[in-house]
Amino acid sequence: MGSRLVVVGGGAAGMSAASAARRTDPALEIVVLEASGYAAYGLCGIPYYLAGSVTSADDLVAYPPTFFRDRRRIDLRLHTSVSHIDPERRHVTVSQDGHERRLGYGSLIVTTGGRPVRPPLPGLDDERVFTIRTLEDAISLRCLLDAGRVGSVLVVGGGYIGLEMAEALAERGAAVTVVEAENQVMPNLDSPVAALVEQEVRRRGVDLRLRTMLHGAERIGDQLAVRVGTQRLVVDAVVLATGVRAASSLAADVGAKTDDTGALLVDSAMRTSLPDVFAAGDCVAPHHRVLGRPAFVPLGPAANKMGRVAGIAAAGGSATFPGVVGTAVVKVFDLAVARTGLTLAEALAEGLPAVATDALGKSRAKYYPGSGPVHVRLVHTNDGRLLGAQVVGVGDGVAKRIDVVAVALQAGLSVADLVAADLSYAPPYAPVYEPVLLAAQAADALATQPDSPVAA
Repeated sequence: MGSRLVVVGGGAAGMSAASAARRTDPALEIVVLEASGYAAYGLCGIPYYLAGSVTSADDLVAYPPTFFRDRRRIDLRLHTSVSHIDPERRHVTVSQDGHERRLGYGSLIVTTGGRPVRPPLPGLDDERVFTIRTLEDAISLRCLLDAGRVGSVLVVGGGYIGLEMAEALAERGAAVTVVEAENQVMPNLDSPVAALVEQEVRRRGVDLRLRTMLHGAERIGDQLAVRVGTQRLVVDAVVLATGVRAASSLAADVGAKTDDTGALLVDSAMRTSLPDVFAAGDCVAPHHRVLGRPAFVPLGPAANKMGRVAGIAAAGGSATFPGVVGTAVVKVFDLAVARTGLTLAEALAEGLPAVATDALGKSRAKYYPGSGPVHVRLVHTNDGRLLGAQVVGVGDGVAKRIDVVAVALQAGLSVADLVAADLSYAPPYAPVYEPVLLAAQAADALATQPDSPVAA
């Protein structure tokens, strides 16, 4: 079976891998095994589908299955799960339509993605408890929303997904309560930045409860009684957004090496420690270019890039993935919230001599209509090494600004280099005193002071 490539998983990484493999070897037999009924869809678009901004679930699907089968000659098999890999005999155990059989491979790509963390609490297996990790899950919740059967929702978790879901459900007119076990929303931001997000969430009428945990749920008719902290609430649905872990057990159980989070370890060509077995996407810990080591950073753009590299390499071509810096942006009501590299808390936890410099600027020229505040936090060392950034503000420019810092991190630029960056200016798009450069100038001045204190 040396001429067959098998891809486990038909998400962003899996279909990118299969498509890249086809371009690399036009004669290669390629089989993609996807457990759900959908492939190549935009997982990150689910909150907007639930909010009604995206009309149909089909709009999230990049290409229909027939496109891959007919145009790219990829044997895409939906509703097909893989329960075991035998790396010595080079086959996988496949279940489809109630039947189990073995499928041989010459090379294998594991793109099993991430699995939502589901707390081991009573009542969370109820059909009105959602994790929103699959399109089927989203369709079920959308049907309840469209039928007017969801007037109140509990969202468990105040991270990216939790706050996106809070906004989506509030847009549908639901009364939303968010509980977060930590003392801030978005625990992957520094606390002063997270406080800006918290203000926006509360301003928009969400019942946000920090340092509060879910203790269980119980069905009462068409509703759920949930115990949060010391209180009992009755809601129409619960959305669990308590984090994601690498769904790596398929390969890890047969000896593939993992990091301490359980994510698969790969080299720059996305090879695992198993012979001719590659991996990509949210089940992998890729190289982090700021940390200088593998790190589990489950994000869609990186999954696509990793899938492409894995597909080329598995088909006999040459490609490498240089790693990630952890760049992300999320919409939280009227705010755009972005980060790249390390937060101050993360840098200090790594033992780096880090400080943070904050600056407040404008999204556009102050006299131009629609201008609003943009908060920039740069994380760096006292000698000017750039480590990361966080940006919070209004308008589309936040994504542009975090991308500037992301490219600077990838290029190894210093704070002083960032000060000299020749960025664009026009009143409708950016002020002449660009917020990122204001922060860089302040950070550069701090870097010239050898005894600068560590910022909060």
